[in-house]
Amino acid sequence: MLESLITNKTRLKLLFKFFLNKETTSYLRNLESEFGESTNAIRIELNRLENAGLLLSHFDGNKKIFKANDLHPLYDEINRILQKTVGLDMIVDHITTKIKELKEAYLIGDLAIGKESGIIDILLVGEELDSKLVAALTSKTEMMIDRKIRYLIVNNKEKNNYLSDTHSLLIFGQV
Repeated sequence: MLESLITNKTRLKLLFKFFLNKETTSYLRNLESEFGESTNAIRIELNRLENAGLLLSHFDGNKKIFKANDLHPLYDEINRILQKTVGLDMIVDHITTKIKELKEAYLIGDLAIGKESGIIDILLVGEELDSKLVAALTSKTEMMIDRKIRYLIVNNKEKNNYLSDTHSLLIFGQV
């Protein structure tokens, strides 16, 4: 759907990479291997987004590191559009808000680092969550968003074991 509005595939990949999770950082050569595109095409789009103020950069040695400018007036709007495109808004509405014991939910996996994926990985945190209810809600939501949802249920003590090794994005609960 978003591809019909933003026809440049490199730009779209960069928006997903940096605007789905504001903590994501990357540099040109890393993006080249991740996207499988030429450095020139990626460099042009990075420069355009940086000149527009949507990306910030700094040097770490000889690497120019990029990240989203979360203070840009359009950051929140772009983030919301991307979340709707991925289906995170539906996950929050149809899964997380209906599980009373749920304390927090995190986006993990490829989407958390801005890689487009057909699978949405979420970590659900709570004491004694009803796994049958989670499975039923997940199944319904998968049909609505036409994506596979893979979830992991953990308690509060186990949470840090899964979040310390991976990039994550809180999508429900307290910061």
